[in-house]
Amino acid sequence: MVGRAKEGSAISEQPTRPTLALIASEAGVSQATVSKVLNGRTDVAPATRERVADLLRTHNYLAPGGRRARRSGLVDLVIGGLDSPWAVEILRGVEAECAERGAGTVVSLVRDDDARPPSWTSMTTKHDSDGVILVTSRMTPQQREQLERAGVALVVIDPVDLPDTDVASVGATNWAGGLAATEHLLSLGHRRIAAIGGPRTMLCTQARIDGYRTALERAGIEFDRRLVLYGDFRHEGGFRASRELLALDDRPTAIFAGSDQQAMGAYEAARQAGLRIPDDLSVVGFDDLPLCQWLSPPLTTVRQPLEEMGRLAARMLFQQLDGEALVSPRMELATDLRVRLSTAPPPAA
Repeated sequence: MVGRAKEGSAISEQPTRPTLALIASEAGVSQATVSKVLNGRTDVAPATRERVADLLRTHNYLAPGGRRARRSGLVDLVIGGLDSPWAVEILRGVEAECAERGAGTVVSLVRDDDARPPSWTSMTTKHDSDGVILVTSRMTPQQREQLERAGVALVVIDPVDLPDTDVASVGATNWAGGLAATEHLLSLGHRRIAAIGGPRTMLCTQARIDGYRTALERAGIEFDRRLVLYGDFRHEGGFRASRELLALDDRPTAIFAGSDQQAMGAYEAARQAGLRIPDDLSVVGFDDLPLCQWLSPPLTTVRQPLEEMGRLAARMLFQQLDGEALVSPRMELATDLRVRLSTAPPPAA
C-alpha cells in the first residue's frame, strides 16, 4: 500500500491530549527523559522511570508498557522515493521483517528527501500506525512530538543529521567504507584519486569523504579540493561531477563515487570522454546494488547491507513496541569492499 504525503494539509490538533511538556513538568524532568521512558531506554533511574510511567498512566497518555495497548498491525516506511534500487533494498528488508511478525508495511513518499510538516505524520496518525521507520529524511521537533503524543514508535535509517540520543537509528560504517575504497585504489598505485559525495550536509556523505581523506593522509598524499565534488547520489549527479573531473588538465586516474548510481554516471562520462574502464580510469562505488555485477565491467564497490539495515530497523521498532530495552539506540552494520573488474593499476605516464 503506497500513499503520497500531501503538502500543506493541516495537522489535526488535539489540545485536550496531554503533551510531553506537561508530563515532563509534572514529573520534574526533561522532555528527553520522558521520551526515554516511552522508548524503553535503560539509562533512566528506576524511581524516575516509575514516576514518569505513573503520570503517563494517570493522564492516559499511553497504556502501561510505553505504547498503545491496541496494535493496528501497520508499520509506516517514510522514504524520499522508490525510484532508486537503494530504496527498494531497504524496503525489501523492512517488509520481510514485518511480514514475519504479522504486520503490514505502508509506504509514504515525501518530496525532496525532506519530511516536511505536516505531510506524513498526519497520515501516519490517522491510520493508527504502530510505528514509523524514517529513511534519510529530516524530522522537525513538531513531527516528533506528534508521533510521541500518538504513541507511535520511531526508528531512523541513515539519519540526515545527528539524531537525538533517545531516537533509535540504523546506519552503516560509512567512514570505514570510504577508507577501504580509497586504500584499495592506493594499493593499485593510484595517486590522483577523486571523490564524488552525496549531498554535502548528510552524515553518510561526510563520513565517506572523511574516510577518503584519512586514507590519503595515511599515504602521505596532499588533499586536493578540486578532486572532491558533491552530488545527489543519482546517475545524473555522478555523470556531471565525473565530466567536470575528467576535464581537468591533470585529471584523476581513479574516482571513488559515493553511491553505485553515481559510479554508473562516471561510466557514461568516461565513455563520452573516450576513456576505458579500468584501462584509463578506475571507478569504485558504494552500496553494492544487485545490478553492479552486471555492469560492463562489473563494478568494484563498498557493500553496505541495505536489506539487513531495513530488517534491523524493523526489529528495533518491534522491540520498542514490546517494551524491550534496546541494546543501543544507534546501530551500525559493517561495510566491506567487493573487488570486481572496474579497478586496475593506473595507465603508464
